[in-house]
Amino acid sequence: MALLKTISGTRGTIGGRVGNNLTAQDLVESTAAFAQWLLNEKQNPIVVIGRDGRISGELVSNLVSSTLRMMGIKVLELGLSTTPTVEIAVQQEGAGGGIIITASHNPKEWNALKFLNAEGEFISEESGQEILRLISQNEVSYATVDKLGGTDKLVGYIQKHINLILSLPAVKLAAIREQQFKVVVDCINSTGAISIIPLLEQLGCEVIGLNDAVNGRFAHNPEPLPAHLSELALAVVKNKADLGVAVDPDVDRICFVSEDGEMFGEEYTLVAVADYILKEKAGATVSNLSSTQALRKIAEKRGSTYHASAVGEVHVVKKMKEVGAIIGGEGNGGIIYPALHYGRDAMVGLALFLSALSVYGKGAANFRRTFPNFIMVKDKIELPATADLDKLLLALRTKYTRYPQNNEDGLKIFIDDNWLHLRRSNTEPIIRIYAEAETETVALNLVNKIKADVKEIMG
Repeated sequence: MALLKTISGTRGTIGGRVGNNLTAQDLVESTAAFAQWLLNEKQNPIVVIGRDGRISGELVSNLVSSTLRMMGIKVLELGLSTTPTVEIAVQQEGAGGGIIITASHNPKEWNALKFLNAEGEFISEESGQEILRLISQNEVSYATVDKLGGTDKLVGYIQKHINLILSLPAVKLAAIREQQFKVVVDCINSTGAISIIPLLEQLGCEVIGLNDAVNGRFAHNPEPLPAHLSELALAVVKNKADLGVAVDPDVDRICFVSEDGEMFGEEYTLVAVADYILKEKAGATVSNLSSTQALRKIAEKRGSTYHASAVGEVHVVKKMKEVGAIIGGEGNGGIIYPALHYGRDAMVGLALFLSALSVYGKGAANFRRTFPNFIMVKDKIELPATADLDKLLLALRTKYTRYPQNNEDGLKIFIDDNWLHLRRSNTEPIIRIYAEAETETVALNLVNKIKADVKEIMG
């Protein structure tokens, strides 16, 4: 069981004792602190809330809504929705902020509150620190009875989101419809069923849904990784489909399975979409330090520039704004397309990927072979409560001092044409380890070597 209150929001497992898990008290105090921050910032006292399909989602949403109203905030409720749809609704409604009720890729027992600012973007690190301070200092003032907030239900926002996507010049609607793609979609029994499937249908695709009951009882581990997508891969081959699609429970990450049942690769979702966008228009690209170097290779090939950011959507967006990037995201299948909004969005990622695939015209498997090929290995180390991560990273920096390094977010070491990245997770009590090389053997060796080094240093 777990409870984490960080600059990224409040996240934990439902049930158990206060202080160890995500309980009603934690939800109320975190929501109230967010509301107080919004009021202190003199933002419009309106908040949009929406949730994924988790079992606890409706209950948590009711608590969040009631707390906001008791703080004098008007609540606009989307109900079942997606993370990017909530982000767009904040913009469209002129709200002062938003709260997304989702634990993203975490299993069904988890839930979380993710906070948005008035731009419909994740709050900054500074704002997150202020909310944590308000929680710890209990500096919250509830509204009097005459100033309680009201509530309205917003209907049809997923379709509004779809309409915005279909109107984008980069989405080749006629070309996609001409292809008449047959697509298998794994909706993980969450809101992909009410967003990805309608989008595909309106793109003229024949859709076969898997796990498309929005009941929150995830059919498998909800993170869209190859190890969890065997059912999807088999269904693609069995149905002779052109493509398989998998999203996480809140529909901000997407990955693909080619027509032969092989993984397109979550790291290559952004690579493929960026290559397509850069063919249309040269411009800057951004991904985080843990994403594949294939994006840099593609950007340079197209006469464009590549920039790396710290891990986390808020950092990617900040860097994108700094450099004026026209496409960016994260290697976990998160596409950020500023022409629509500054947020990871599986729906626009899907439409852009299908546009690229339609233009290419030779199938997803061959499409994947057109990109530089690197193999990434992702691992983790459980972090003891007493661990001193700064001391550990300093020891590793010293040990690998002969190699180029980046210390912006944890430690990234560049070893010849390969790299290795260690960083503390913002959402789990672990150290994440990423390594990339041209072969899996080399990448695995890098991971195993650094894990042995960590074990030796930590004793």
